[in-house]
Amino acid sequence: MADKIKSEIIRIDLTDASYKDTHAYIEPTYVNFFFGNNGAGKSTIAKAIKSGVGVTYAPGRTATDYLPLVYNQEFIDTNFRSYRNMKGVFTLNAKNAVTQQQIDEKTEERTVTQKALTAATEKRDKTNAARAKLQRDFYKECWDREKAFREEFPKTQTGKGKSEPFTKEILRHTPQDVDIEELRRLYDSAFADTAKRYSRFAVIADTTVLDTVEGVDILSTIIVNSADTELAVFLRDIGATEWMRQGHDEYAHSTDGKCPYCGQGLPVDFEKTFIDSFDTKYQENLRQLDSFLALYKQKANELFIPLQTLPTDIYPQIDTKPYIDKLAVLKAAIQSNIEAIKAKVDNPASTVTLTPVAPILDEVSDMINGFNTLIDANNAIVDAGPKKRTECTELAFSLLAFRLKDVIASYRQSDTEMAKELGDLETEIKKHTDALEIIKDALKALRKNTVETETAKESINNMLRDSGMQGFSLQPKPGVDHVYEVRRPDDSIADNLSEGEKNFIAFLYFYHLVYGSDSADGETREKIVVIDDPVSSMDSGSLFIVSTLVRQMIEVCRNNADNRNRTADGNFIKQIFILTHNAYFHREIAYSYVSKYEYASFYLIRKLNTKSSVKLCDDVNPNIPTERMNVNPVKNSYAALWDEYREVTSAVPLMNVIRRILEYYFLQLCGYEGATLRQVILVQGKAEGRFKDADGNDDEEKFQLASAMLSYINAGSIGMSDGMDFVEECLNANECRHIFEMIFDAMNQKQHYDMMFRNQ
Repeated sequence: MADKIKSEIIRIDLTDASYKDTHAYIEPTYVNFFFGNNGAGKSTIAKAIKSGVGVTYAPGRTATDYLPLVYNQEFIDTNFRSYRNMKGVFTLNAKNAVTQQQIDEKTEERTVTQKALTAATEKRDKTNAARAKLQRDFYKECWDREKAFREEFPKTQTGKGKSEPFTKEILRHTPQDVDIEELRRLYDSAFADTAKRYSRFAVIADTTVLDTVEGVDILSTIIVNSADTELAVFLRDIGATEWMRQGHDEYAHSTDGKCPYCGQGLPVDFEKTFIDSFDTKYQENLRQLDSFLALYKQKANELFIPLQTLPTDIYPQIDTKPYIDKLAVLKAAIQSNIEAIKAKVDNPASTVTLTPVAPILDEVSDMINGFNTLIDANNAIVDAGPKKRTECTELAFSLLAFRLKDVIASYRQSDTEMAKELGDLETEIKKHTDALEIIKDALKALRKNTVETETAKESINNMLRDSGMQGFSLQPKPGVDHVYEVRRPDDSIADNLSEGEKNFIAFLYFYHLVYGSDSADGETREKIVVIDDPVSSMDSGSLFIVSTLVRQMIEVCRNNADNRNRTADGNFIKQIFILTHNAYFHREIAYSYVSKYEYASFYLIRKLNTKSSVKLCDDVNPNIPTERMNVNPVKNSYAALWDEYREVTSAVPLMNVIRRILEYYFLQLCGYEGATLRQVILVQGKAEGRFKDADGNDDEEKFQLASAMLSYINAGSIGMSDGMDFVEECLNANECRHIFEMIFDAMNQKQHYDMMFRNQ
């Protein structure tokens, strides 16, 4: 046999309490059993492992690599705590008890804050509703009052065909007292279906053009002939100088040498005589006068013809009649001046004064400028297109804003007051909302710090149900997280739990932690498990279940050593320490590990004169003197089993005792295999008629009970949630004893049965 295998904790030096100055130490292996009376010093060992004081780990490992789980009275007190002193109502987990109180306080704070938030929100909603009504009424009033305006200027209302967009557009504009006639003209031009450009009227560049014709001074000049020829003197005497000149100018070129007046032949030298009869100055003045007449006519035509030539398509808003009438006056004045000039030509010696035309032309020019202003405005609008339509629309709404300014002012005052009230309410709401968020985060942090216990509750209830413990179950307390009520089968709260029942529930929770996690994030770490007197105050049924669960944990730890037990999943329990003063419990969990010297150790704890000691219980193997073996410090275990067999009345613990006896006697002492027992007792026994009733018929119930007993001893350590081969209500203790005796008889060991049963 090899030496003991070192595990995670390789040494524990005990220096506290009753171990002071004793130099006691432990060099544990994987599975470690401690037996000692109450007060001997077991709890000191458990506390040392939990605190890490005096604990030495394997090379390369530290305490932080493991999650130490210690089941003791402290665990019970802190993890199964009464909630607000309510009987039958408990919290699971130590952290949850403190945290739940903080959660309750924050929850109350949240309730108060939520009420304040609700009140502020309701007030805000009412104010919003009142503000919305104020707005709707305002929109309607503006809409109704300006119906006529909308109908007159419909094309400025595109997209504003309802009261809300109509009024909102008005509010966008600065009030402006727009001339309604100007707006109408602009509207007609900007939105006219036939909008088009019109030609301008011809303008007068210079209204003085006819009054300042070059050479006008000739009209005031007296033009006379001063020649002294006989003919000139004669013509002057008879006053025919101009008559003669005009006739000559008119007809000389076509008389063929004859006088155009009498028809007689003219002298040969008549032309020379005629020319000599007129002096040079006279002739020059006459030419100037003729030139002025021609120039005046030219200027008059250049002026008048464009003026009287009207545009083909006249702008509809222009009345041309006054203009035409004024042109007639202008024409008459011009014609009168031409006639005066002609009279001067006919009588050069006379003087002529022309009628001023400029005043008339000024009036005409003003009319033309007025016409062109209208035309230019129209053309500008046409040219501007959308820009002018936008301008017209803007002016329309500016005018509406002006017309409705009193209504708008009243609305804005009321709306501003409501907006301020809403602003104050929103500030208050934000304050409460922010406070709720802080509370929410605090609750979230607290709940995150809270260990999840619902899974533990379900696991505990399943174990209670599967083990036949139907006296109570855990149910969530309504409205409170991680708080549970212990309820009886009639759904009443179990307000009178015994100490043993509390300890039992606490152990089931401990079992759950070992197999699960104690952290909110579900983290699972490798565990070192310490179990310190778990069955205190428990009845036999609870003790049996706890024993079964402890064996499961041992088997998980065992997998780290030899991985032999395929019914125990995992190897997360790296080391286990079990301390007890209960001999029955000790035998229940330790009996099958005495032979596992390499990874199982047995210790005896004694106290003498206030000093505690720990003794490793081993000895020389008598069969192999070179090796050592474990020695169970609890003596006479087999005889004790028969004592329990005689005393136990409940079927569940009785079946456990029967299993122990059958395993120890037939498997360990006699060396039988489980299969052999089943063959002899069940197969051969049925053939030999051992399972008959009083009438000689096959008794199937007896056969199944025997099969259950044998199956039970072969099952090893099974999970409590895997189910049982029997339930207590289905068994009769006397029938169990009868079948148990029959097994010894079938194996030809009836004598041994009688001896042990009668051994008092």
